[in-house]
Order: sequence, then C-alpha cells, then structure tokens
Amino acid sequence: MARCSEWGARRPSSPPKIWDRRPIRILVHHTAGANTPDFSVPAAHRMARGIQAFHMDRNGWLDSGQHFTISRGGHVLEGRLYSLGELNGGRRVVEGAHSPGQNIIAIGIENEGTYIGVDPPAPLWNSLRATCAYICSRYGIAPSELYGHRDYRNTICPGDRLYGMLPRLRNEVAGLLGRRLSRTEATKATWPLLREGDSGPLVEAAQLLLRDAGTLRGDPDGRYDDRTLGAVTEFQVLHRAEDANGLLGGESWPELARTVRAGSEGDAARAVELLARHRKVESVPDVVDHPVWQKLLGTGGAPVPVAQDPSGVADR
Repeated sequence: MARCSEWGARRPSSPPKIWDRRPIRILVHHTAGANTPDFSVPAAHRMARGIQAFHMDRNGWLDSGQHFTISRGGHVLEGRLYSLGELNGGRRVVEGAHSPGQNIIAIGIENEGTYIGVDPPAPLWNSLRATCAYICSRYGIAPSELYGHRDYRNTICPGDRLYGMLPRLRNEVAGLLGRRLSRTEATKATWPLLREGDSGPLVEAAQLLLRDAGTLRGDPDGRYDDRTLGAVTEFQVLHRAEDANGLLGGESWPELARTVRAGSEGDAARAVELLARHRKVESVPDVVDHPVWQKLLGTGGAPVPVAQDPSGVADR
C-alpha cells in the first residue's frame, strides 16, 4: 500500500483528527470517474492526486475524504494522512469525510471508476477484498460489516453492479480470514434506490408514502417522473437530508417509511397493501416497521446498523 508521501499528496490544510477508538464497519465507494484502461502505478498516483485536489479545493475539506483508495489496476493507496499508520496500529482511527455520520465509525474505501453498468476489473476486486480482510483483521471488524455508501445516503455510489457484489465481497473476505458466513450474515437488509425513470409498484408505494408525508400532489401512477422527483426532493429538504438530490435511497427511506399499525387507514396503509399484493404476502404483521417494510420492498435481510458518529457534525 502506498503512503500519501509516495503518491505525491499535498499536506492537509489542518491536522486530521485521530480518535482513540476502533471503527466498526467498512463503507465501499466508487469514485464515479472514468473506467480507465491505464492500470499503471503512475495512473493510480495521478488519480489519487486528482481526488485530493477536488476534495480540498472544491469541497473545502482538509484532505482527501476517504481513508484508502484502490485504482483500477489494483494499486492500494492511503487516502487521508495517517490512515495507514493508525490501521497498522489497530487501535485508533483517523476521522474521514466520506459519509456524514460514518466518518469515525467506518473506514471509507474509494474504488476508481464507475460501476453502475459494469463490474470492477479483477485487479481492483482482488485488492478490495484483500484490503477489507486486512482492515477487518487489524480493527477486529466482522467480515459481515461491509456496506455500500448508498446504505446510509441518497446516492448511486458505489454503483449498482459493485453494490450488488457486496454479499460476494463479505463471503470472500470471510474466506481470507478463515471464516464462513451464513446467508443471513452475507446478505444485509437494504432500501431500494429509486431514481428518475424508474416505474412500477415500488415507485407507486413510494408515491403513496410521499402523499402521506404531504409532498406529492395528485394520484400515484408508478412513474418516477419530474413530479415524483420534486416530491422526493421537497421531502428531503423538509427532513434536512444531507443529500437532498431527488434520489430515494438509504438516507430518506427510513424517514419516509413510517410505522403502520393494523387497522390504520390512509396512504401509508395503502402502500403496505399494495406491496403485500405485489409480493403475494398473505399475512402482514400487525406492526409494519423498517424490517417489514424492507421485506415488502424486496430488500430484506440482516438489519443494517444505524449507529452514528459520536462527534455530531464531523470536521471535513
């Protein structure tokens, strides 16, 4: 793994904070950049410098936001200064800026490229699983505790294809550590990522919930069009979402999918009925909470923990 000094990193604008605690999970990201065919070390170093410049000069952060970066050629680089040294020590963690609410309790790994419609190349994948295994071994993180950025934010990151590979990643990391995961451990409950252009029962259920919340006007039609995009964005602004971008993902679903009890009426109850018909569920529990919603939405599994950083608003 290349340290910051090896790839030509700038000095941070201020010293990164170091917390005397171990992180409890890993968050997988993609850089959303080009899927370059250049797998060389110089290309990896240029990519790392570009990310750092964007994070410092455009975002105003003190350094690169992620703890580690993996190039398409499988070269692993330290992102935020001191991350590698603290990882090797296995006791403390550098505060990152890769995902609000997760920057102290989760190690952020950026993977070069965009993985919405294509899989990551083999060199990147092999380095990702090896890096995750090393992080798990040093910090005592269970290999089941690997998540995608979209599990906690309204974002496409780490791309549909890479996100869909996370159960495989958990299993392969466990194998490198000499463990085996149950299907429940490898498959986590999620929230569906809905976006403009989508259609169908899940969109219609979301529209019913948006009308229940007071941001959708008119009748649901199962189409994620401009009207729905506006309703989602309005909901996100009202709920002070970090990512108020009209993507309905892991940050906004938990607030939108409110608890519904047996005998309830209104649009939220109608959304439950609609999804139960769609999934051919004969009996719905008396209390429809988040795990039940996720099963009705087709994204059930082991619960995703919601623990947040202890520091409140983290420095960037």
